[in-house]
Amino acid sequence: MTDRTEMPVAEESLPGERQTPPAAPVKERAPKMRSGKTMNTVTKTVIYAILALYALVIIFPFLIVIITSFKTWQDAVSSEFSWVPPMGFTLEGYQEVFTYKASSDSTLPSLVNGFINTLLYVLPPTILGLLTSSISAYAFSKLRFRSKKWMYSLLLGTMMIPGTIMIVPQYVIYDSIGWINTPLPLMIPGMFGAAACVFFMRQFYSGIPDSLIEASKLDGLGYFGIFFRIMVPLAVPALLAQGLLGFIGGYNDYLGPLLYLHEDRLHTLQVALNNIADTYERRSNVVMAASIVALVPMLTVYFFTQRYFISGIVSSGLKD
Repeated sequence: MTDRTEMPVAEESLPGERQTPPAAPVKERAPKMRSGKTMNTVTKTVIYAILALYALVIIFPFLIVIITSFKTWQDAVSSEFSWVPPMGFTLEGYQEVFTYKASSDSTLPSLVNGFINTLLYVLPPTILGLLTSSISAYAFSKLRFRSKKWMYSLLLGTMMIPGTIMIVPQYVIYDSIGWINTPLPLMIPGMFGAAACVFFMRQFYSGIPDSLIEASKLDGLGYFGIFFRIMVPLAVPALLAQGLLGFIGGYNDYLGPLLYLHEDRLHTLQVALNNIADTYERRSNVVMAASIVALVPMLTVYFFTQRYFISGIVSSGLKD
């Protein structure tokens, strides 16, 4: 008998039966995954390198200011900059800063007096302005009243008006009511809030569910009860962020105090810095030391509030 090799016979499919396509050969995915990880690593490395370079560009001038503040005035005014001064580091600039007085009848150094005046002028309008802005934002976001959209649009429209064109009319008004050479022009207007703060706080309050407000009404809370017991505790990060921005704006304000405050005893920190820069024009170490002293309080405040500051800005910007 002749041996016959048995050949595999393909199974015949019945009519109407769905045929299963043959399985595709498994391809190697490891090389593609490795190449993807390599590209991701390269991209992150490039991004971090760019960010590090950008940070260096920002930090480099700041390092020059710090080193110059610890130099003697001879090394500070030298045409060649050196990271290690030939005459060594000294506190000469800082000693001059904390002993300089703009007038002989001053009891405190000008920089210390300016710092105290700045706190007295900035803290009350920052706190009260934040309160009035938050109440306005609560009304625009959760209350229903006639012409709400029109009033809110008008409020935002005031943000488009440059502040410089209002300087002369404001000065004339303040002079007519006897506010010149007093801190009132720097304090009273800010106590009524700011349009930018109302805008950001409204964005935050809009993200709070209306059902929470309705439940509070059923519990017997009024409008102010809902605001102080519900809205304010939930908006602490946003309030801290806006309060910090308002305080920084007032702390760095130079034009307002320069226009309205004429006596040395009323000068703020920024005006005192300008006086020191004019007096010690040829001594760069003193000017740099004064700048560092004025900067330290802001850096300290930001160091302890940066978490709330960042979260407040992000959450305010993402709410509808």
